[in-house]
Amino acid sequence: MIPVAEFKQFTEQQPAFKVLKPWWDVLAEYITVAMLMIGVFGCTLQVTQDKIICLPSHEPRENSSDAPCQQLLPRGVSEQMGDLREVSGLKNNLDLQQYSFINQLCYETALHWYAKYFPYLVVIHTLIFMVCTSFWFKFPGTSSKIEHFISILGKCFDSPWTTRALSEVSGENNKGPAPGRAVAVAAAAGAGSGKAGEGEKEKVLVEPEKVVTEPPAVTLLDKKEGEQAKALFEKVKKFRVHVEEGDILYTMYIRQTVLKVCKFLAILVYNLIYVEKISFLVACRVDTSEVTGYASFCCNHTKAHLFSKLAFCYISFVCVYGLTCLYTLYWLFHRPLKEYSFRSVREETGMGDIPDVKNDFAFMLHLIDQYDSLYSKRFAVFLSEVSESRLKQLNLNHEWTPEKLRQKLQRNARGQLELGLCMLPGLPDTVFELSEVEALRLEAICDITFPPGLSQLVHLQELSLLHSPARLPFSLQVFLRDRLKVIRVKCEELREVPLWVFGLRGLEELHLEGLFPPELARAATLESLRELKQLKVLSLRSNAGKVPASVTDVAGHLQRLSLHNDGARLLALNSLKKLAVLRELELVACGLERIPHAVFSLGALQELDLKDNHLRSIEEILSFQHCRKLVTLRLWHNQITYIPEHVRKLRSLEQLYLSHNKLETLPTQLGLCSSLRLLDISHNRLRTLPPELGLLQSLQHLVLSYNALEALPDELFFCRKLRTLLLGYNHLSHLSPHVGALRALSRLELKGNRLEALPEELGNCRGLRKVGLLVEDTLYEGLPAEVREKMEEE
Repeated sequence: MIPVAEFKQFTEQQPAFKVLKPWWDVLAEYITVAMLMIGVFGCTLQVTQDKIICLPSHEPRENSSDAPCQQLLPRGVSEQMGDLREVSGLKNNLDLQQYSFINQLCYETALHWYAKYFPYLVVIHTLIFMVCTSFWFKFPGTSSKIEHFISILGKCFDSPWTTRALSEVSGENNKGPAPGRAVAVAAAAGAGSGKAGEGEKEKVLVEPEKVVTEPPAVTLLDKKEGEQAKALFEKVKKFRVHVEEGDILYTMYIRQTVLKVCKFLAILVYNLIYVEKISFLVACRVDTSEVTGYASFCCNHTKAHLFSKLAFCYISFVCVYGLTCLYTLYWLFHRPLKEYSFRSVREETGMGDIPDVKNDFAFMLHLIDQYDSLYSKRFAVFLSEVSESRLKQLNLNHEWTPEKLRQKLQRNARGQLELGLCMLPGLPDTVFELSEVEALRLEAICDITFPPGLSQLVHLQELSLLHSPARLPFSLQVFLRDRLKVIRVKCEELREVPLWVFGLRGLEELHLEGLFPPELARAATLESLRELKQLKVLSLRSNAGKVPASVTDVAGHLQRLSLHNDGARLLALNSLKKLAVLRELELVACGLERIPHAVFSLGALQELDLKDNHLRSIEEILSFQHCRKLVTLRLWHNQITYIPEHVRKLRSLEQLYLSHNKLETLPTQLGLCSSLRLLDISHNRLRTLPPELGLLQSLQHLVLSYNALEALPDELFFCRKLRTLLLGYNHLSHLSPHVGALRALSRLELKGNRLEALPEELGNCRGLRKVGLLVEDTLYEGLPAEVREKMEEE
């Protein structure tokens, strides 16, 4: 006997697959098991018991009818029994082997095929039903998606983050927040403690902050659980993209259902037609007279009565099975199963950003709802960007503790205590527990929304947002409006600069870096700066075609303007004339070929930087005499070939930078710039120096590196105040002993020359130490021992 357990593999999938089986599939499985038992039972009887028993008919051949068993058909029980008793008394003269032969021969030739193979047909049809039901769980194109979906679904259902997210939302809904606050609350979620003191600052914020800062009723996630939930979000995203591309699961399910319906109809029709062929008595006419002496036999189909009952039972099960298939077709076609809406979940949880899904993803969720709609609800948590942002925030808070953040604190160039964060998935709420922070630098951090906790940074004066778009609630704009002094914003395009930046009326420095779109570069339109009443420094690095018109909004108090144009030509500069109090002007990489005339109208100008332009001639330098306060002039990194003689007019000039040009000579009149304290002419083509440089009695720093100087005029050493003299990488073969007259010299560079020895008079330079003498070791070792000892003294 074949146990039913042998067929278990046809119906058994992984236990987790049950969530994709609606009630009709479960009912159909039980029906197929019942039908399989009928078939197995019939097959067992067929194999273990006699199939048919035949007796010869004693009717004469000429009197025998076509139906040898006709006289045994029911005519009344008493008559039948009488006839049987009469026949049973006849002698047949057949042995056991002849009976076995006749039984087998009549079974093969006289018994109808339906009665003969009924139990086998039941088993075959049932196995086909089983295959049709579970085929999509086995087919390679669908099984992988199903297994992946079941795996993710189970993890999402059991994830502690799901419970936490739903509990938080439930708590917020019970508190009754205003509609549409889901995103704002999510962005502020996890801000933690430390916000209690904000209630006195602005009454409008009291209630919302209470909602945010109250801890949820569930246990906080540890770091490991947070990382697992983060990985789940990534899996769900990738799985959604993969599954929503096609509808193979939906199509396969429809096909196997249609196949089952067709199979059901075929089985029902032919079973109803042939079920009557299962009869108790079977007439058998075979020509075996030469072997047995008889040509007709009356046979008894021993299992006919049982098979007929099993057949009707089987047909009943098939009918019920067919009804479930028809209902499945109705369910498949009467509603759009390739679209799934989370509207009810959004309304219940308050997560308004849960997206609707389509195709196979939607179809599997519809099947899940037939099992338990709670699965879809908990799964939806991992489709919500709000939920994901909350989780990221929680993970960030776990990773970046206040102690770890304090280790990153350092003093910046201004001497402020600065905290710099780079390339994080978000802004940790623990940042706002460091109330001592004075400067906050955020780089490559996406989608920042400052929470109310920002108001705890009472010492914050400087904020840098480098490729870090940030949103600032109005309440925090009020907080920062008079506190923030410096802000730096760097982005791809200037139109991405947050608008709230232009409303910080206490701002003193504004540094913007980004490009204008090509269609707006010529106009160079910038947001109005009228609200920035205290702005003193404006730095703009872009590709503007002209000075933005809004710069004139701050003309009355702007003291420093820096325009870095990355090589794009800056054409219209007339608006600079309106900057009456401007002290420092930088026009870097602006494609200038001449010094702009508008610069000469700036009477308060003290420093001018024209670095990285295309200046060849500076004849206009004479006009700088109108800029009576000009003390620093930077003309470095250009293509200047000569300096005009009227440079002597710049008597108030203290610093002149002419490095990285193409100068071959210097005018003698340069010595008349009596106030000059720093002169940088490095990286040029100078071969000689005019002796008149010795007239620069105020000169303290002279840079002549990377030229072609072969000798230095002795008059140069009349500049008694020289503290820095850089002569590296020239063609000097001799250093005058007069260098000893430079008593204030503390830094001397001589590397890269052709010197064979150093004068021992270097010992007279009282301020010169070994660390300030940049020269080859061999030359240094050639100095007298007492000179070296003097230089090596502390």
